[in-house]
Amino acid sequence: MKKFKDTDMQSLLGHVLRGGTIISISVVFLGGIIYLYRHGHTVVNYKPFVGIPDFVKHFPGVIYSALNTKGQAIIQIGIILLIATPILRVICSAIGFVLEKDHLYTGISLLVLFIIFMSMVSGHAG
Repeated sequence: MKKFKDTDMQSLLGHVLRGGTIISISVVFLGGIIYLYRHGHTVVNYKPFVGIPDFVKHFPGVIYSALNTKGQAIIQIGIILLIATPILRVICSAIGFVLEKDHLYTGISLLVLFIIFMSMVSGHAG
């Protein structure tokens, strides 16, 4: 078995970031096209404030609406993918450090993942 090198990890992380960004941009672009096709002719009334639709506020609603080809939900999926890309990078880094047997950086990567996870669970993620 070939030994996992630092250059292999850098290449993998580059592919993860590049691929995640391209996929998320493509999904947002597709959602934008669908949204403009369906709502591009609508005249917006700025008098009353109408917030975001309810289906965009919760993840199951976003998935259901995206499967029903609602443009806003597909855009939201693309944004979620864009946010998930650096998290996936940290996960790949942790796996790479485990393969390299670098215990210090494995611990640091796992600590970063723990902080990200706790901030998402506690609601302090944004």
